[in-house]
Amino acid sequence: MRRWNGWGDTTVGLELNEAALGFLAERIGAGQAPADAALSAALAQVADQPSRLPPHPLVSTDPEQRLRASFGQSLGDWLRLRFGRLGRITDGVAWPESNDELRQVLAWAGTVGAVVIPCGGATSVVGHLTPPEGQRPVLTLMLGRLRRLLQLDPLAQLATFQAGVAGPDLEAQLRAQGWTLGHYPQSFEYATLGGWVVTRSSGQQSARYGRIEAMFAGGTLETPTGPLVIPPFPASAAGPDLREWVLGSEGRLGVLTEAIVRVQRLPEREAFVGVFLPSWAAGEAAARELAQARLGLSMLRLANPTETVTTLALAGHANAIAWLERLLRWRGCGEGKVLLMLGLTGGAAQVSAMRSQAQAILRRHGGVSTGTLLGRKWQANRFRGVYLRNALWARGYAVDTMETAVDWPRVGATMAAMEQAGSTALAAFGERCHAYTHLSHVYAQGSSVYSTFVFRIGDDFDSAWARWTALKRAVSEAVVRSGGTISHQHGIGKDHAPYLAAEKGARGLQALQALVAHFDPQGLMASGNLLPPRTDDRTDDRTDEPR
Repeated sequence: MRRWNGWGDTTVGLELNEAALGFLAERIGAGQAPADAALSAALAQVADQPSRLPPHPLVSTDPEQRLRASFGQSLGDWLRLRFGRLGRITDGVAWPESNDELRQVLAWAGTVGAVVIPCGGATSVVGHLTPPEGQRPVLTLMLGRLRRLLQLDPLAQLATFQAGVAGPDLEAQLRAQGWTLGHYPQSFEYATLGGWVVTRSSGQQSARYGRIEAMFAGGTLETPTGPLVIPPFPASAAGPDLREWVLGSEGRLGVLTEAIVRVQRLPEREAFVGVFLPSWAAGEAAARELAQARLGLSMLRLANPTETVTTLALAGHANAIAWLERLLRWRGCGEGKVLLMLGLTGGAAQVSAMRSQAQAILRRHGGVSTGTLLGRKWQANRFRGVYLRNALWARGYAVDTMETAVDWPRVGATMAAMEQAGSTALAAFGERCHAYTHLSHVYAQGSSVYSTFVFRIGDDFDSAWARWTALKRAVSEAVVRSGGTISHQHGIGKDHAPYLAAEKGARGLQALQALVAHFDPQGLMASGNLLPPRTDDRTDDRTDEPR
């Protein structure tokens, strides 16, 4: 069963060993977990917010369904759930099982003046699911029952899916016929195809398979004014690409019900290789050269020195790690070393050639390969690492992530600015922050920069909320000052919306508002995601703190 106030399945968990706890205590102090609010108490709060929606046969007002549909996986969501400060809860939840039912619910929502929030796997980390404040009722449209493979064209290598299909189900349906999409974000186990498309998701092996915009060939968007059908073409010069209106739209134009995606045959061979390099400068130079050589690697992920130390400290197996550390020091990778993970995917000859070419580049930068030993460990746990959030919370630590993408000349400075911003923000509360970074997606032009911030939760909701919002604001402002995008892979939601103007400019935002107004003139989808609601869509102002 899925957790109601944390990540993942209740039967899956990670534990922090004593060495890991000592490591965290040394860097940010001993943690003390606050008492979590009980589910029964949370449901009592839902009962205090009677649904403002009239009855409808496809809409549930069950308290637990309403509760679960109102939260994603941002740290803000966690704080509200764990401390029992829920704020506004959605008024109803619909689970359409066909496009006809979905259109019926959308039309009904318009007649009752509701705001509609589409939801796939509820894995958003930027506040997409938070119901807006105001007098208008809120309806959450759950797409998880729209999950069928509708068509597979092996000659064109196109698959048409209902957009509510989750990652494991999607891959299972394709692999049964020898195909794969190859899109593996960390949220793969729960996130949906439609969610990937409308938030411009990037998978762990996007270097081979492409980001979701490269996979998305067409589909159907049900808008409040009617369906937008986008046929797939191998390429087209017929004006602006309408797919771009759907990609990154975050539920503001309508609901993606079907997606046509480009698929590939299952690879013959796949391996992940861990390589240590002596310094950040050497690691960054090697990653840049590998990306610009365009070898066809499926993944290239570089951890900075602090993340490398943290990874080894939290791994357990103290004797094996001590042996590895001695070996690395002997090979020139001592203090300040960094860990680079390579993904090699394709035919047997292709993988062999890629590995040989990559090794030649890495040797020039002082790389020390551990073969597939660490790679197999990473692969086995690639979707379990996020469960660390639960384990950290249970010991009194909160964790949040921020990410961006910049050109190569700005990568190092942006990384330093983000980490320093987080540490400075927490220092204002007399707290330390353990910040570390990796480059998760590397391109010839530049790289993503993905930073993690671990800090003590605080004694109560108010102190925890103040720490989180200060950190979020400071790091976001550091990203903007560094000239980076406010999101490389997480999307905008409500948490990042204040920083979108720095990237798009005033005229760009006006164009986006005009696009929204064309497809949704009545503000049916005006939940505050991506763009703030228009003045005539709002009945009162939202505050930074939930009620």
